[in-house]
Amino acid sequence: MITWLFRALALIAVLGTAVLLRFGWVTRDRHPGTVLNLHLESAVGDLSAGFAAVDMTPPVPDTWTDADGNARYEPGKGDTFTDGNGNGKFDPVWMAGFQHQRPAMGVHDPLWARTMILSNGQLTVALSVIDAIGLGADDILTVRKNIPKELGIDYLAVMSTHSHETPDLVGLWGKTPFRSGVDPRYLKQVQEAIRQSLEQARGRMRPALLRVGQDPKGATHLVEDSREPFVLDPGITILQALDAEADTTLGVFFNWANHPETTWNRNLLLSSDFPHFLREALEKGVKRGDTTLLPGLGGTALFAIGAIGGLMTTSPGFPIPGYREDTVYTEPGFAKAQAQGQHLAALGMAALEIGNANLTEQRRATLKIKAHTLELPLANPLYRLAAFLGVVKRGTSSWINIRSEIAFWQLGDWNFLHYPGELYPEILNGGVEAPQGQDFPIRPVETPPLRSLFTPGPLFTMGLSNDMIGYIVPKSQWDVKAPYTYSFKEAPYGEINSLGPETAPILYRALRDLIRP
Repeated sequence: MITWLFRALALIAVLGTAVLLRFGWVTRDRHPGTVLNLHLESAVGDLSAGFAAVDMTPPVPDTWTDADGNARYEPGKGDTFTDGNGNGKFDPVWMAGFQHQRPAMGVHDPLWARTMILSNGQLTVALSVIDAIGLGADDILTVRKNIPKELGIDYLAVMSTHSHETPDLVGLWGKTPFRSGVDPRYLKQVQEAIRQSLEQARGRMRPALLRVGQDPKGATHLVEDSREPFVLDPGITILQALDAEADTTLGVFFNWANHPETTWNRNLLLSSDFPHFLREALEKGVKRGDTTLLPGLGGTALFAIGAIGGLMTTSPGFPIPGYREDTVYTEPGFAKAQAQGQHLAALGMAALEIGNANLTEQRRATLKIKAHTLELPLANPLYRLAAFLGVVKRGTSSWINIRSEIAFWQLGDWNFLHYPGELYPEILNGGVEAPQGQDFPIRPVETPPLRSLFTPGPLFTMGLSNDMIGYIVPKSQWDVKAPYTYSFKEAPYGEINSLGPETAPILYRALRDLIRP
C-alpha cells in the first residue's frame, strides 16, 4: 500500500513538474529585457507627412463546399474541398473573429498594411494599421527590431483594424479550439508588409499642411452598444495631410469606434469589412455605378478603431441606411458594409470642410511623445490554457504577466492616445457603473473618465495599439458569476476575452499617469 502511494505521489510530482516546465517553455520571454520608457519633446518645427499602402493579401489556394451552410468546414458532415494548387491536401486560410473552422473561400477586397508618418523636422512618429483581427506585442516588437535605423522613426505604433473577415494572426480561430489558426508564413508576410510600408511612407515625405476635423455625433446611427450600460463613443476624428506646395491630399487618417464585423459570421471572403468601403470612398469618392455622388479626397486613407469594448458593433438586425438611397440594410453583407463605409466617409469629408467649427489646422507644431511598457496579469484561465497548448504563442515578461504598452503623443494641441485592447467607452467618456450582481462589491474604479483629463483640442483614441489583449472591462462591472448584472440570464461576453478583472484598473491608472503633464 505504501509503495503504491509513493509511486502515485511520485507520478503526480513528475507530471506536475512536466506541466510547469511546459508552461515555462511556451510562455518564455521572446524579447527579454525589453522595456520602453520614452519621453521626448521638441521645439516648434515645420510639418511633413508621408503615406503608403502595401498589399498583404494571402493566397487562398483551395475552395470548399459548405454542405449545411453553417460556415464551418466539417468534412464529417459532407463538406468537401477543391485542391486548387494540386498538392493533395486542404490548405485553409482560417478566418478570425467568430467561430472556429471558418476557412476563407476567396478574397473580396485586398488586405493592407497602411502607414502614416508625421514629422516636425526634429521628431518623427509612424502609425501603421493592418487589416487584421489583431497582432500581439511579441510580433510587433519583432517588427520594430527589423526597422532600418536610417528611417529615423522615433516612435512606431502598429494597430489593427480588428476586421473579423481576415486571417487569424492570434491563434484562437483555427480548426479546433486546441489548434492555432496562425500560418507562420503569413505572419512573416504581414511583418514584411509593415516594414515595406514604413520605408515607402518615409520615402514619400512632403512638406505638409495638416487639418483635423471632428464630428462628435453624426455617426451615432451607424453603431450600437450591445451591453449595458449603454455608452457609445460615436465621434469621428479625421486628419488630412495636404501637400503644402502642391495643395493635393497626401493621405487621411480616420478614427472611429466600431467592430468591423458588419458582414458577420457567414461571410467566407477575406475583407477589411466597412473600412474597405470607407477608405475607398475617402480616396476615390462615393460612387453608385459610374456616377460619382461625392468626390473623394485622393491620397492614401487609413482607418483606426477607437473604444470598441462593450461591445460596439453593427449586429445582423441593426439597420444601416443606404447613402442617398431609400434602401435600409438590415441583413449582414457587403451591401450593408458599403453603405456604412460611405456614410462614414461623407461625414468625415464634411468635417474637413472650410467653415466647420471643429476644424483646426497646423503647418508648424511641437511634438511630444510618451510611451511606456507595462505588465498585465494573465488571469484568464482560458488564455493560460491557450498558451500552454501553444494555440497562442506569446511570452510572459515575468511569472504569469505579459508585456504590453501604452502611448500618448501630442502634435501641437492635438492628442493621440494608444492602448492595447478593446476599451469600454464608459472608461473613456464616463458612465462606469457598479450594478447589482457585480462580482466585486466596489464602486467604479476607472474614474474620472479619461477624456476629461485632456487639455482642449482634438483627441484620437486608438485601440489594439502595439498589442491585442482583448476587452478592457471596468472592474465594478466585471461579471462571470451568478447572479448576473442587468438581469442577464448568463454571463456577458466581454469577460471571456479579457485578461482578467485587474486589466482595466491597471491600464486606467497607467494611462491617467501618462496623460498628466
